[in-house]
Amino acid sequence: MRTTQAEVSAECIDLALGHPSLELLPRELLRKAAAGRLRGADRSYLQYGYEQGDSRFRLLLAGFLSRSYGPRAGGAAEVSPEELFVSGGASQALDLICSLFTRPGDLVLVEEPSYFLALRIFADHGLRVEGLATDRRGLLPEALGQSLRRGRPAMLYTVPTHHNPAGTTLPADRRQQILELCREHGVLLVADEVYHLLSFAGRPPAPLAASAGQGGVLSLGSFSKILAPGLRLGWIQGAPPLLRRLAACGFLDSGGGLAPFTSALVGGLLERGALDAHLRKLRAVYGSRARALAAGLSSLPGASAELPAGGFFFWARLPGIADTEELLPAARAAGVTFAPGRRFSVSGGQRERLRLSFSYYDERRIGEGLERLGEAIRGFRPPGKES
Repeated sequence: MRTTQAEVSAECIDLALGHPSLELLPRELLRKAAAGRLRGADRSYLQYGYEQGDSRFRLLLAGFLSRSYGPRAGGAAEVSPEELFVSGGASQALDLICSLFTRPGDLVLVEEPSYFLALRIFADHGLRVEGLATDRRGLLPEALGQSLRRGRPAMLYTVPTHHNPAGTTLPADRRQQILELCREHGVLLVADEVYHLLSFAGRPPAPLAASAGQGGVLSLGSFSKILAPGLRLGWIQGAPPLLRRLAACGFLDSGGGLAPFTSALVGGLLERGALDAHLRKLRAVYGSRARALAAGLSSLPGASAELPAGGFFFWARLPGIADTEELLPAARAAGVTFAPGRRFSVSGGQRERLRLSFSYYDERRIGEGLERLGEAIRGFRPPGKES
């Protein structure tokens, strides 16, 4: 089975890949940051770290997020360092939240479809998962309300901006309705907002992180999408009482804070404003690649998809194919692959869908990949049917 970390084949164009291409990884920026940090007299970043994360780094990250997110709900303009907890990336953060805020057998609500590797984490913790209905604007608040009236889940997990896989962005009015429903029913809202800063077509509504200081919300952020996945560095934004619960866990009591050395390097980039410039480059590149994928997708037999305003993914529909998983062998034979829809479904649905990523390849390779996919679709015969 292919994993997230698998090597990329030179022969096959893998449109399932949800990570940046090598030329977008800012090696020179990080080299300069490392050299600057290692030249200094301070060695504290080589020690066990403070459980919530290095205070200097959290101050710099708070400033960066305040600039990037803009004015917060209720008129507050600043993100506080006390609302930030340093994590080893969004997946590690979600795993830690499950460890401390759920028990095996608890119910977790997610969108249908949902990020398939989050579903893996929930399975590792023995959690039951219920998928909630969505439309082209994201999660339906009425579906959430109906589920909450039936019982109280441990948490709602949502990807509100540039959804993985659906590419949708939840509008402001729905965000508010969902916040109010979760607070009314005492349900922890976990917002996976790792794509929020990768908007290339307009500005999305304020992140759910903007309401984190009021309690009941934990927002996940990650440098994997906006800098480099190999850093394994991210953050959780939430009210201080929730973060104190995270910081007091035995895992951190034993091992200390997460990624103090990496935090020191990235802190140097934040201090110089280098990440802001890098983000501007990423938005331009991903916007161009998304338009290339949209243009190529229009030539596929029967395919349709909404053009996302940011993130990494298209959520395409192939209505002539009952199960896109069955198309994979033909696609691989043509030299292309993708992520079939049912991997993102709690109930085994979404079979006529596939997720296509534009983050890894340039415009030429994206176009070539879609040509190969079109060839596979035109020659496809479902298993059991005569050619």
